Amino acid sequence: MLKRILVLFGMILMISLAACSGSEETLKKDNETNASSHQTEHQEKKVSPSKNKENDDQNKQDNDEEMDEEKQKFAEKKYKVDTNSWSIVPLEDQIEEKVALLTIDDAPDNHAVEMAKTLKELDVNAIFFVNGHFLETDEDKGKLKEIYDMGFLIGNHTYSHAFLPDLSEQEQKEEIVKVSDMVEEITGERPKFFRAPNGANTDYSKQVADKEGMILMNWTYGFDWEPEYQTKEAITDIMVNTEYLNDGANLLMHDRKWTAAGLHDIVRGLEEKGYEIVDPNSIQTKE
Repeated sequence: MLKRILVLFGMILMISLAACSGSEETLKKDNETNASSHQTEHQEKKVSPSKNKENDDQNKQDNDEEMDEEKQKFAEKKYKVDTNSWSIVPLEDQIEEKVALLTIDDAPDNHAVEMAKTLKELDVNAIFFVNGHFLETDEDKGKLKEIYDMGFLIGNHTYSHAFLPDLSEQEQKEEIVKVSDMVEEITGERPKFFRAPNGANTDYSKQVADKEGMILMNWTYGFDWEPEYQTKEAITDIMVNTEYLNDGANLLMHDRKWTAAGLHDIVRGLEEKGYEIVDPNSIQTKE
């Protein structure tokens, strides 16, 4: 009888030890699982700030770009267009007089985007005067939007580059208003400056431009349509060294291969002569 009791006690003891061992193993596995979970959580916490920083940096960049656009739209007005000489003159005596305005007509034909990129790299601004017949296709509209998104002002240069004095009043109105409508549809903003083809305004075109809220703008000099200046070297030399380069010069250039090629050197040449390239956003408008 005693022998049976001892055997039974031994079996109970073995079962108890096995159960304890299983519990310890389970506890060990649970601890390992928890540790792994904590490690993963810790790693996630380490990764999270990096992702947050990337998001913050992107948000900051987006906000900076929006602020730059707003600054351009509401830039302090320092200059006006002198409608007698077509030069750019300061609104106050203490404002820099030795400035030059860059304008590019007949855009966006074949070289306007390239010219805008060149100016962007040089950190200077300009007005691109556009013709409506260059805005008929989606590709051409995309060119204008790209130029506008780079921060350049868009001016109205009529739809077909017609000689306005030869047109009826209704035809003149259509030439002007149609372009403003097209530009607004593409960029969301109507032009603030109007340049008549060949600089030939009429009394009626002036009225239309005024009603459309645009400032008239011709130029003080330009040469790139003349055959002798249709090379990079020739157009660069004349634009920088002409006797017509004076304070407030209003430079007329066009969307042309030779002008695009010389644009970098033209800007640098003007700056080397002490001219500041005026920001068109700082020119007084009707708004």
